[in-house]
Amino acid sequence: MNSEHSISNPLELNTQQTLKVINIFLRDEMRRTGFTKAVIGLSGGIDSALSTYLAVGALGKENVHCVMMPYKTSSPGSLRDALDIIDDLEVSSEIVEITPMADAYFLLDGKSDNIQRGNVLARLRMIVLYDKSRSHNALVIGTSNKTEWLLGYTTQFGDSASAINPIGDLYKTQVRQLAEALNIPKVILEKAPSADLWSGQTDEEEMGLKYDEVDMLLYHLVDLRESDEELSAHGFKPEFISKVRGMIRRSQFKRMPPVIAKISPRTVNVDFRYPRDWGS
Repeated sequence: MNSEHSISNPLELNTQQTLKVINIFLRDEMRRTGFTKAVIGLSGGIDSALSTYLAVGALGKENVHCVMMPYKTSSPGSLRDALDIIDDLEVSSEIVEITPMADAYFLLDGKSDNIQRGNVLARLRMIVLYDKSRSHNALVIGTSNKTEWLLGYTTQFGDSASAINPIGDLYKTQVRQLAEALNIPKVILEKAPSADLWSGQTDEEEMGLKYDEVDMLLYHLVDLRESDEELSAHGFKPEFISKVRGMIRRSQFKRMPPVIAKISPRTVNVDFRYPRDWGS
């Protein structure tokens, strides 16, 4: 584990301290909402695996329920990896096959584009998760990391939806650091990141970006707010900077609550704004 912040790698975490912060965050947010249980969509990938391990660490295995939601083109290996996590953590779980509901819509709508189909699958999975959250009187725990949020590599009201997100301020490379610190199975750490939306799909290939490179650029661009001149001095190429900045700007709507036309004296999220736990 890393005990100190590294000057040579500004994204290197103090994993012990970060785990403590997230543990407190999860406990406090659950307490404020009045819930004790959590529901997580477990795909077998590193992000959902980390969120599950973090939730179990903070809330206890008896308060975490995992839902696996494969589609017919999903990798069988992903389901096996998810089941290994279930066995390791000894949490309750269930498998909800989303193929029938997805195919019924695809047949009706006739969509064949991979992105459209992927968005449908992501939103169907969130429908299932929120339905299960009602059944278990639980909150949905998020599994989207900071890199995905900033680049817009999420489906609005799909995988980006949740009640509480413990990893949303961690870049993808930092997710890996915490996963290693928690001894998450090696097979999950080493697999190519993939939303598993269609056969053979990988995140880096679809985006045309490498996580190690884009995370470092995002850190300097977003966290440090550096200018193009400063970014170039770090060795980032102008076309790379332009591409990433464009992705951030084009996806800003995904990171915002619905924009409401102001008519009355007090408008939700404009003048009527309170902390999450207001009135509790």
